[in-house]
Amino acid sequence: MSASSIAELEQELNELRSEEAAAGQPLQQTSVMTHIAWVPEDWVGAAENVLAGLAERHPSRTIVLVPEPEEDDALEAEVSIDCFATGGERQVCTETIRIRLKGRRSEAPASVVQPLLISDLPVFLRWRGEPDWDSAQLAQLVDVVDRLIVDSTEWRHLPDAYAQLAELFDDVVVSDIAWARTSRWRAQLASLWPGIGTVERIRVAGTAAQANLLAGWLRSRLDRTVELEHEDAEKLVAVDVDGKPTPFPPGDAPDPADLLSDELDTFSRDLVYEDAVRRASERRQR
Repeated sequence: MSASSIAELEQELNELRSEEAAAGQPLQQTSVMTHIAWVPEDWVGAAENVLAGLAERHPSRTIVLVPEPEEDDALEAEVSIDCFATGGERQVCTETIRIRLKGRRSEAPASVVQPLLISDLPVFLRWRGEPDWDSAQLAQLVDVVDRLIVDSTEWRHLPDAYAQLAELFDDVVVSDIAWARTSRWRAQLASLWPGIGTVERIRVAGTAAQANLLAGWLRSRLDRTVELEHEDAEKLVAVDVDGKPTPFPPGDAPDPADLLSDELDTFSRDLVYEDAVRRASERRQR
């Protein structure tokens, strides 16, 4: 179902709920959050694939914002409800609102999402791609959410962008899916203590985000310079410490939906991550 205003959106949601209730089992509205996703057009396909894996694990109202600043001013929205059997007499339903913000409507996303937030529930913002750090859109949405979730693997301007990200830490709780992807390697490197305490250089085969975050983490934990040598790869496959290979950590890497799901279960600041981000922006790379 489609709508072109906030009032129409709310009407469509009410009608969809009524249709689902009339079709079968009673509905159980169990939203645990409002999940906002800022998704530029290039990221729509990837975002939809991840969202498809979240519905049953995180019943929520999901608001997908697709900015189209080059279009004529308009708001185009589609509303859907997906229901899942709970094993009893009720079914759990999640709501997804997909909104295309056209023209100048893309400049004020907070005015669109605020009437759609569920009262007294936390609000998460997943930002796809690298933000325009000085944009009004980022500032507005950060002001209305409890947590910002990024994936710095999607960013081009590393490590400089980490200095920009660090400026948001006092305004909103931030987490980074790229950081989560380093967790097994951080545990493996920590197991090398006390020998790793004297490390001077690490060589990382992985994404630029993983390499810089691992280097930043070591610098922050050891409180000194650690040089980084980076070999580009699609995923983190190797870490050498002062020329010596680190044993590959056990376990399998989680898929994107699992990573986002874990971040949606987290509410507190990660001070170790914040320290790593600050130190990651140091240009000690070759």
